[in-house]
Amino acid sequence: MKKYISKFHYLTQDLTHLTHIEQTEIACKAGANWIQYRCFSKADEDLIQEIHQIASICDDWGATLILTDHYHLLNQVDAQGVHMEDMHANFAAIRELISDEKTLGASANTLEDIQRIDASGVVDYAGCGPFSVTKTKPNDYPLLGIDGYKKIADKMTELGIKLPLIAVGGINLEDTEALASTGIYGIAVSAAVNSSDSPGIMIREFYKKIY
Repeated sequence: MKKYISKFHYLTQDLTHLTHIEQTEIACKAGANWIQYRCFSKADEDLIQEIHQIASICDDWGATLILTDHYHLLNQVDAQGVHMEDMHANFAAIRELISDEKTLGASANTLEDIQRIDASGVVDYAGCGPFSVTKTKPNDYPLLGIDGYKKIADKMTELGIKLPLIAVGGINLEDTEALASTGIYGIAVSAAVNSSDSPGIMIREFYKKIY
């Protein structure tokens, strides 16, 4: 089942000055139509309570809600899918649990990762990164940069891989146009919005660049 995948993914994060709920409200009011709830600081009971509130906001604004990793909660909340950050997750098993109706995204860093994700036949899009240095999700993966995405996108075309590729990790507004020229499908952003003085305005600026 082919799913709708936005070209702009907004990720919430644990912040001291804004709750995940407040981040979602700001993003949706600014026009974001794809919210990825990324929280690893709460127990399931608290996650479920917060997701219910976030799902209500997303429903009001017609935004897609994706959970990061917490696929085991999909049968208890009104979310449209899950994004798995574990590159070696058993995607087939997860798909069986969440059903074909839910969107399933997966993280990648290399062409080989993307090939493995695509070969599973059950993943709807790949979030590939990091583009640049990121503090949102600290890791030791090689930075891809513009050239890295260009090489991956070209190779995907050569191999006939049609999986939507979302660039993620340390992306700022000024990077958007160059990234779009590489052949990727879209971008995912967190800190560039959340650390700005006006998150809502920043989201609208990203949309101007992408659409």
